Amino acid sequence: MRATLIHGPHDVRLEEVPDPTIQRPTDAVVRVVASCVCGSDLWPYRGVRPTQEPRRIGHEFVGVVEEVGSDVRTVRPGQFVVAPFTVQDNTCRHCRNGVHTSCERGSGWGGDDAEGVFTDAGQGEYVRVPLADGTLVAMPDTPDEDLLPGVLTLTDVMGTGHHAALSAGVRPGSTVAVVGDGAVGLCAVIAAHRLGAERVVAMSRHASRQALAREFGATDVVAERGDEGAAAVRDLLGGIGPDHVLECVGTKESMQQALDTARPGGRVGFVGVPAGGPELPVRQMFGTNVGVVGGVAPVRAYIEELAPEVWSGAIRPGRVFDLVLPLSEVAEAYAAMDERRAIKSMLLP
Repeated sequence: MRATLIHGPHDVRLEEVPDPTIQRPTDAVVRVVASCVCGSDLWPYRGVRPTQEPRRIGHEFVGVVEEVGSDVRTVRPGQFVVAPFTVQDNTCRHCRNGVHTSCERGSGWGGDDAEGVFTDAGQGEYVRVPLADGTLVAMPDTPDEDLLPGVLTLTDVMGTGHHAALSAGVRPGSTVAVVGDGAVGLCAVIAAHRLGAERVVAMSRHASRQALAREFGATDVVAERGDEGAAAVRDLLGGIGPDHVLECVGTKESMQQALDTARPGGRVGFVGVPAGGPELPVRQMFGTNVGVVGGVAPVRAYIEELAPEVWSGAIRPGRVFDLVLPLSEVAEAYAAMDERRAIKSMLLP
């Protein structure tokens, strides 16, 4: 089969690799129907995270179950499934507490699983899925072409935006600012609006992303950054910062922006994958009583809640995909996102 490997900065290639097979009775093999490039994939692509040797890449995919091991009970061949961006058993203490990304038997895509067996990454034609019962979530049917992008967001960005909003404590009547206008930030706008926020300020300097943020429920847009950005948000909200700020980038600058924007006593929900040395200014937080909660999003915990609203059209996170390419053009999918010519690239094998 064909799968994507990253060799180094700005060097991703589609190559022939071995077909996956059932290795454990708890495995499934899934034929990938759609995958995509994540903003966090850009960190190794840009060289922010060094690539020591060529490796598989991609952690967001949906597809059809082709084969299952003898112990698999919750999915069967022919079902359309969503694969969250980590592997989990959905039964350990951490999974039961809703923190599936800390699963005691968990692992990631494109590396060895908990038992030391290699697992395919998502940007390919097929994937061996360990712990299939705990990892895969079956959908009611195979989505049509229009619905497919929205279902694909359940693997990561919609759940991650939702995690930012929950971590920040968004509730009906809240005022919210979202730092970051990539796919996660835009999905965080959806999440805040969905949870009943009264005002949602999208911080974005790009007209197309501003328009999409408004479509998703943003009531206001602020293009400024730094002190000017924080002041602009306060002006919009009657002289006080928002109750909740959703940090969806992962840099030192974005975290500082979030902390400077929140009102005294407010809360920052952070989900941006850390890059560029973000650190918490504890003295500032002490002085303002601003709390910071969040981390890697346990999207497996949210799929069953969010999927019905994607299927019904109540939320349309699939709109973040503004570039659809065949898997053979995966290098262009990365380049377009790196150069901000695309918000998020979807790949069709």
